[in-house]
Amino acid sequence: MDFERSTPRQRAEYVGSMDVRGTATHVSTEDMRTYVQNVYAWMVGGLLTTALTAAAVVNSELMLAAIFGTPIRWVVLFAPLAMVWYLSARIDRMQASSAIGLFLAYSMVNGLCFGPIFLAYELGSIATVFAITAGMFGLTAAYGYVTKRDLSGMGGFMTMGLFGIILAMFVNWFLASPALDFAISIIGVIVFTGLTAYDMQRIKEEHVVMYDGRTAATKGAIMGALRLYLDFINMFLFLLRLLGDRR
Repeated sequence: MDFERSTPRQRAEYVGSMDVRGTATHVSTEDMRTYVQNVYAWMVGGLLTTALTAAAVVNSELMLAAIFGTPIRWVVLFAPLAMVWYLSARIDRMQASSAIGLFLAYSMVNGLCFGPIFLAYELGSIATVFAITAGMFGLTAAYGYVTKRDLSGMGGFMTMGLFGIILAMFVNWFLASPALDFAISIIGVIVFTGLTAYDMQRIKEEHVVMYDGRTAATKGAIMGALRLYLDFINMFLFLLRLLGDRR
């Protein structure tokens, strides 16, 4: 069966009858809940790593000068992209411990990038926007988990919207248009809200088919955590651009 193009009903029937070796199995609700909890645990761990790293950077003039006052800033800027690509491409060949280490390292490098946010925005404003993001993310993820509606069409549309945002941000890097920046931020919130629901549904439906065994299940949880981490971080950043109070 083409799992990516199948409907939620077809996926549920497939998961309930076969495992990745083609043998009969039964997936309990408790198994599903445990897997999703593991995904969320790793996502929260990644967010905490990012936040603690960013706080350490902003409280150290030496680190700020070393990272953003030297060519190292280009390494810090592009390293997260390379790490996400490598983790996604090599996950099946990695040991679970390597996947965990790379995910946490990625979260830490992101913290190095986000350090200046604490300097650009009021701390109270950052906390408020974080709380709003957490609420929106939680409600949207819950919808993705419980809905019976197939969200694959919406996911494809939101993915196209993501590429449009990237292109618009590149263009606005030259134009520096406040109006375009405002529009990008609004669309960005919409896109990553939709992707959160879509990714949550994928995590719920795919884990049994894609991963088998404790080691592989851990790697599956890491990949799910990475997707939700990216959704949360980007939703937070776009909301901060819309609602945050600059210093």
